[in-house]
Amino acid sequence: MRWPRKNDTASIHARQEALALNGLVTSVDLAPYASAAEAVTGVAVTPVSVVPLNVELGGYELDDEGRLRETGRGTETVHAPLAHTEGGLTASMTRGGKAAGTIRTYVLHDRITRASCFVCEDAADAIALATWLEAEVDSMRAWLGERDDPFLSRHARLREVETHVVGPMCHVLWAWTTGDAVGPNMMTRNSYALNMGYVLERAPVRPERALLEANMGGDKKPSFQYFQHGHGKTVLAECTLSDDAIRRVLRTTPEDLEALAWAGTHGAVASGMQSVAFTPASAIAAVFGATGQDLGMVGTSSMAHGTGRRVDGGFHCSIRFPGLEVGTVGGGTTLPSAREWLGVIGCAGPGKVYRFAQVVAAAALALEISASAAMATAGSENFFRAHHERGGLR
Repeated sequence: MRWPRKNDTASIHARQEALALNGLVTSVDLAPYASAAEAVTGVAVTPVSVVPLNVELGGYELDDEGRLRETGRGTETVHAPLAHTEGGLTASMTRGGKAAGTIRTYVLHDRITRASCFVCEDAADAIALATWLEAEVDSMRAWLGERDDPFLSRHARLREVETHVVGPMCHVLWAWTTGDAVGPNMMTRNSYALNMGYVLERAPVRPERALLEANMGGDKKPSFQYFQHGHGKTVLAECTLSDDAIRRVLRTTPEDLEALAWAGTHGAVASGMQSVAFTPASAIAAVFGATGQDLGMVGTSSMAHGTGRRVDGGFHCSIRFPGLEVGTVGGGTTLPSAREWLGVIGCAGPGKVYRFAQVVAAAALALEISASAAMATAGSENFFRAHHERGGLR
């Protein structure tokens, strides 16, 4: 048979019949999902756990130059939703959150980039193009603002242009803010318009080829570029574990935590690891799965830099995410279940993306604390027991 490609009711039923699908995967009304993906045929059902976290959240807004400004702070209990099948993850994050007490979160930066490239005749032309591009930022912003073109996004705002010349290639990082959406579609449309309608038409040298994405940024692939500069929301979470919580809740000692931090950091350096953290991807993927985020961005969003050091009366912990690629509007966030789980944490709809980014970071720190404590025990016995008892033997 010819495989039906549309997302109308007849095509959906034809695919289901061709695969002999019936039961839970076809029991949900698929109409609300038809705009989220092509060739929708059913659903995958993943259990969702909820973890209470006490978080001190900052309120943030962008000024006219695209710089973040904190507008206030408040502490509340947030119930983080986790879609996963990883035994022990929910219990571990709950334990970490309990030990942490209050987790403080901060949004440091907000940019998403499209890494274009212009191939020129030689290095001299590439250098001349780079010099011209970096001097044209104000004019390019004005040009985008003047376009009466439904193709362009009004929510994606050009903030900076960074160039990098390699031989005859002029790589260009178009840096954008995209409101409450993650923004790849928005900034891709606007970057394409700049490439084809502005640069190729106005540049003092004529590039031989324009590439919309040339892989310098590392879109959906961990890279030093993203670890350093970020791609999305740069967020930091911290807390101070008291000696009592370390002993009573985490069942280890500050000295053991410090020894693990020392060994783990050097292990990361020795392996050339892009991140310096223990298990952030588990937390990021679980929250992403529950809230309709782009799962392809888990790899880059989970790049993290954790720290831990002994302080008077306890142990200070922090984790920095250079690029949490999150949104509270558009894409999978419009799906019924995702919208409900975003609503549970007060992050559904416009004006909520900075709050959501902080909730994600807080959840990841809670898991880091508990998992690290389990590994820090003598012989990492608690870490072994968690996998033995909750993972199960088959």
